[in-house]
Amino acid sequence: MKRREFLKTAGVGATASALAAPAIAQSMPEVKWRLAASWPKSLDTLFGGCEYFARRIAEITDNKFQIQVFAAGELVPGLQVLDAVQNGTVEMGNTALYYYWGKDPAFTFGTALPFGLDARQMNAWIRFGGGADLLNELLKNFNCIGVAAANTGAQMGGWFRKEIKSVDDLKGLKMRIGGFAGTILAKLGAVPQQLAGGDIYPALEKGTLDACEWVGPYDDEKLGFYKVAKYYYYPGWWEGCGQAHNLINLPKWNELPKSYQSAILTIWRCLGVGPRQVRLQQSARAETVVGARRAAACVSSGRHGSVLQGCERYLRRPVENKSALQEAIRQRLGVPWRFAAVAPGR
Repeated sequence: MKRREFLKTAGVGATASALAAPAIAQSMPEVKWRLAASWPKSLDTLFGGCEYFARRIAEITDNKFQIQVFAAGELVPGLQVLDAVQNGTVEMGNTALYYYWGKDPAFTFGTALPFGLDARQMNAWIRFGGGADLLNELLKNFNCIGVAAANTGAQMGGWFRKEIKSVDDLKGLKMRIGGFAGTILAKLGAVPQQLAGGDIYPALEKGTLDACEWVGPYDDEKLGFYKVAKYYYYPGWWEGCGQAHNLINLPKWNELPKSYQSAILTIWRCLGVGPRQVRLQQSARAETVVGARRAAACVSSGRHGSVLQGCERYLRRPVENKSALQEAIRQRLGVPWRFAAVAPGR
């Protein structure tokens, strides 16, 4: 090949490469985020799900989008994840929205409502019933956007240092319980306390707590509750499911390329099938935790009935000085909530 023809051909190839490279660089910029989770590292279900998410994001984006995951307490306390995302301390957080129901009662509907939806119903409401839009309308007030993540499925009723024989035994009982359900227990005389997962065992061991609830046999064993509490009850009427959310700082979300936004949405929707894995793990550990170490007891339907009546009366009281969204979500959940409350086996 003559020298002039070679230079001409090489020049065409170089020009094509120069045109293609900027387009790739623009669509796949290097982005590094931090994710603060509400969970301790020992929980390979909840915290492990965050790590899995970060790995998948890196793989899909050819390592251009890196997310570093931090456990509760490493950057911010477990119950302050929303605040950290809102003020931009971190770009992203993984948490349960009902931890923040004190900021707005509507947050309760993002995780679990007593005698409320199960995991399949929650998934249907969020994805196809307008739930995601309503929750993001609320989160916009906190400079965030939310994406539903994994779900624990139905939960156990928790660990108690003393036997519960009647509703009267709840009077004065100091119990760790998440979200709005503590309000209902307080009506029955209990003293609800909201603590992050990693803070529960020390409080239970010292006697600061008389009882606690978390998730189920697998996760509860990881946190060691069986070592200091003798009685294990089921079911957990306050959480027919436990929906987690990924919170993202709204300005940071808007800065992301559409392809990165799509990757986040796609992976978290895949994680939404989490209850299958969680149910398998919980069932596998149930015999060990319950059979070999502690006896579990079912709370009678009669006791549930009194709690349900109190819960329903509270929810149907006139709404005063509450967000408009709370009422909108309540109207949206009216029919499925009643169905879930009276469904056989619940």
